[in-house]
Amino acid sequence: MWFAAALGSALLFGLAGWWMKVSQMQNGSSAFLLLGLYISGTLGFGVHAAAEHTLASSLADSRVWAAGLLIGAGSALGNALFMKALACGPASLTSPLTNMNIVLVIALGTFAYDEPFTGSELAGVTLLLMAVVFVSIRGKEKLTISRKNWYFYVGVSIVLFAVRNGGLKVTGEMGLEGAPVLFVAYLLSIVWFTGTVLREQNALQPLGAFYTAEAAGRMMRQSAASARIGMRWGIIAGLFSYGGLQLYAVSLQTGQANIAGPIFASNSLVVAVGSIVLYKEKLTTLQWIAFILMFAGLILIRL
Repeated sequence: MWFAAALGSALLFGLAGWWMKVSQMQNGSSAFLLLGLYISGTLGFGVHAAAEHTLASSLADSRVWAAGLLIGAGSALGNALFMKALACGPASLTSPLTNMNIVLVIALGTFAYDEPFTGSELAGVTLLLMAVVFVSIRGKEKLTISRKNWYFYVGVSIVLFAVRNGGLKVTGEMGLEGAPVLFVAYLLSIVWFTGTVLREQNALQPLGAFYTAEAAGRMMRQSAASARIGMRWGIIAGLFSYGGLQLYAVSLQTGQANIAGPIFASNSLVVAVGSIVLYKEKLTTLQWIAFILMFAGLILIRL
């Protein structure tokens, strides 16, 4: 069951990333996108926990709030710093390196919880990690770092994403239900991105003084349209994010983190598939190799 849950988590979380890609292609606001994502995700986890009759009792547990705060920080701040890193350096380095947070999750399961590896499982996990790296590499991009704080952003985002992805293993081992913890995590993230949206909107107000009334009106209409697009696709992405992380939590509770983690990390390949089908993007040779490695890795894990 845990293997199917891990595969489902990668697919659904990958689809969440795909809707974020759609918003980007339609010039949606990133701030409204993430706010919408965390709003619908919070509702998803809240309804799920209420249906399991674990919400009220869990919210009275200080451990749930502490865990939710840490995992929420890993999710919200990790995404924020990742975006800053992309602005300071090449995506071909930034994406693969931040994806390597899963190595810390593997180490957590292997050394902290004594999860064993068979030879074929180790080989399969290695292939999955290679696939996650290869799918993010863009061969024509110049690998130059424009600002030195890129190293800080990447390093901290790796740790924060590891807190998000590995934190669910820790809370599961503590006997805490995944849905209430994620409900708190996403709820607190709403606060963060509400502030981001307000700052973005306030930054637009003074700009109107530098334009004619017609140009200022056009700029405000474009901003409003961008906000609507971002919010719409963010709400949809949040529902898939809820489903993906909920299945990921189940796979961690019933299986091995050092295997479920790498499977979950392969969600980035779903975005690549969508880009091929709908946006007619062409894959590089390395990205084709990534797909082959992914399937080979999953087969080895199940041998």
